[in-house]
Amino acid sequence: MTGTDGRDSTGSGAADIPRPREELLELPPAAPAPATDGDDIVDGMKEAYWAVYDGAAAKASVGQILRRLPVILQQIGRLAWQADRGATVRLAVLQMAAAAMTAFGLVATVGVAQHLFAAGPTPERVRAAVPQLILVVGLLSLRALLEYGVSVAQARLTPKIRTALETELLELTAHVRLDVVDDADWHDEAYRARDRGLFYSRQIVGQAVGLAAALLGLVGTAGVITVLHPLLILLLPLSVVPVGVAAVRAARARFYSFRRWNALQRRIQLFSWLLFDRDAAAELRSNTAQRALLDEHLRLTRHVAAEDTRLDLRSARLSLLGRTTGGLGTTVTYIVLGAMLMHGWLPLGVGAGAVLAIQNSRSALVRVVDVAHLVYEHALWVDDLLAFQARCRTMLPRRTGVEAPTSVKEIRLDNVSYTYPGKESPALDQVSMTLRAGQTVAFVGVNGSGKSTASRVLAGLYDVSDGAIRWDGVDVTAMNSESLQSRVAMVLQDPVHFPFSALANITVSRGTLTEADPHRALAAVRASGAETVIAALRDRWSAVLSKRFKDGEELSEGQWAKVAVARGLYKDAPVLLLDEPTASMDPRAEHAVYQAVLRGNRCGDQITVLISHRLASVVECDTIYVFERGRIIESGSHQDLMELGGEYAEMFTLQASGYGSATARGTEPA
Repeated sequence: MTGTDGRDSTGSGAADIPRPREELLELPPAAPAPATDGDDIVDGMKEAYWAVYDGAAAKASVGQILRRLPVILQQIGRLAWQADRGATVRLAVLQMAAAAMTAFGLVATVGVAQHLFAAGPTPERVRAAVPQLILVVGLLSLRALLEYGVSVAQARLTPKIRTALETELLELTAHVRLDVVDDADWHDEAYRARDRGLFYSRQIVGQAVGLAAALLGLVGTAGVITVLHPLLILLLPLSVVPVGVAAVRAARARFYSFRRWNALQRRIQLFSWLLFDRDAAAELRSNTAQRALLDEHLRLTRHVAAEDTRLDLRSARLSLLGRTTGGLGTTVTYIVLGAMLMHGWLPLGVGAGAVLAIQNSRSALVRVVDVAHLVYEHALWVDDLLAFQARCRTMLPRRTGVEAPTSVKEIRLDNVSYTYPGKESPALDQVSMTLRAGQTVAFVGVNGSGKSTASRVLAGLYDVSDGAIRWDGVDVTAMNSESLQSRVAMVLQDPVHFPFSALANITVSRGTLTEADPHRALAAVRASGAETVIAALRDRWSAVLSKRFKDGEELSEGQWAKVAVARGLYKDAPVLLLDEPTASMDPRAEHAVYQAVLRGNRCGDQITVLISHRLASVVECDTIYVFERGRIIESGSHQDLMELGGEYAEMFTLQASGYGSATARGTEPA
């Protein structure tokens, strides 16, 4: 009870009375807004890592694009040359020949027009034009054959470029150091390179070929016009430049439209994903939240529809403006042509050819503008891919040095420290220990104490920041990193669910999916408890452990844990690291695994390290290391540490008392 003087009946001071909780928040609004309206519906979306270059061509000036195009074409040529020199040469030669045939065909067409519009009876003019007509047909047929050759060379070349880039990307990303993979920014770059860089690397060859064809066609047509009459080249800009300007504006509008549309679609997908997501399904239904999400999805979809209409109308206006401007330029051009014909400066046949050449020039320029914008933007993605690959080459583990030994008697850690990139406090701080063959040791401690980091350092996955790790006296920095990692079997709490057969899920620990040691595989699954798991599968060893495949099987987390332990035992490495591998197992399975580890066939020559929060699992270990804030604060056998009465004894007693209390409650009468 509390008296009027502010003290309770026990005589405690008013300071013991809890104060009113400080108000941190005001009342929320009565109508939460899951999404904003207006233009901010797009601006509010964070830019996705894979969309950083979308719309780049719309932001670049014409000068920037023109300056960049030669570099891009050179880069694409280099990639093509590296992929297939013969196909690259054929592609270039055939493309130039096809462009030449276009120019020659235009000249021959002008010849036909000159004969048809010459003086004399019509039958004679037609007969005189027949040889030129045959030549036009022949040139057009030859151009068709050359363009077919271009398509064949491109079809052979493009997949080779994609294959070479993809193979190198996967090779690099699969082998970069683990500390690199831990970086979230690196992950974004990797996915962007894979999703966008590889996609556009396949397209950009064809786009570069199309750009080259359009440029060569434009140059060839301009050359023909110059040959017809030097003054005609001065008329070409009147008809072509307005069309080019309109094409540039239209292309930029399309790129901007795509960027905005893409952002809108991502916002909608946030809601549609929740409606389909398996993990969200139960809570969605228990909260009857479907209608709320559907209403919000409909609201956003209406925004997208309105945005589509706005962008389509804008494109229509730009198209109208371009055609109007181009039409005015063309009108002026034709007026000048008419004046030249009236004054006899230009024969009628040449005038007809000039009209045809100007029309070809307009089409070629529009094509150049469209493809140049595509090539410019898509080349940024290919540049990004190549730059990422170059960065990955600097992040590879050591591939030089001696091979790690196939057996080890002693591993010594001397004052080892490790700090994660971007962190200030070390995850390991001056850790020293000695591990000997035939021993089973345990790392224990609270989350974040450094025990898992110590296991990764032992496995050669991280290079220490300070100190040294020696295998039988040889510093591991003198060893090939991958050979060191091949000598360590590591079983993690959350193992990879490989979508392979049951047998391949075991043999993958030795770097193969197609070869197996039957006796070793059977011994590993028996020791881990995975034997009953595999025996219950429809196809047993051949069963595919993934529902993505026809007749594929799905395992529980506990079953996957047993398969993962079998995988580690099958590797039969001189060092076995088990980092909470039994967390999802039932007590009997966990006990069987630890018995197999502690009393297995390799116990005499293998170093085994157990990491566990359940201290009952480590009682039989030879040495227990207690970690706290990256340091070892206690070490010894279970009995030694209990007698010490320190951190380990406190944690063990706390867990044991919890089991004891539960047992006592279970025996109380109802």
